[in-house]
Amino acid sequence: MASVEASKLSAAEHDELCCSYAALMLHEEGLEITGEKLLKVIKASGNSVEPYWPSLFAKALKGADVNDMLTNVASAAPVAGGAVAAGGAAEVVEEKEEKKEEEEDVDMGGLFGDEEDY
Repeated sequence: MASVEASKLSAAEHDELCCSYAALMLHEEGLEITGEKLLKVIKASGNSVEPYWPSLFAKALKGADVNDMLTNVASAAPVAGGAVAAGGAAEVVEEKEEKKEEEEDVDMGGLFGDEEDY
């Protein structure tokens, strides 16, 4: 949504974005994320959302570790550095080679009636 102007967002996208930003603001201030507080922040920003959005976000985030969620999102982002990406690719290739070797050593145990090794 960052590449789309706010005025071109659908109503649902706008509401979701408002609630997301409000939740991040509350979290940054160390406040509990509740439907009432989300709505208060949204109204203070000059926006309005459908009534169910703040409570939906509050329920979804209740008991959640927002720091952990933010860290997981950041770590799941694509790697921009060439050296780091190359190292990651090497690990993937090694892992695929190991799996291929494991597949070749599979013994069917006479499943098809032939006990001979080829």
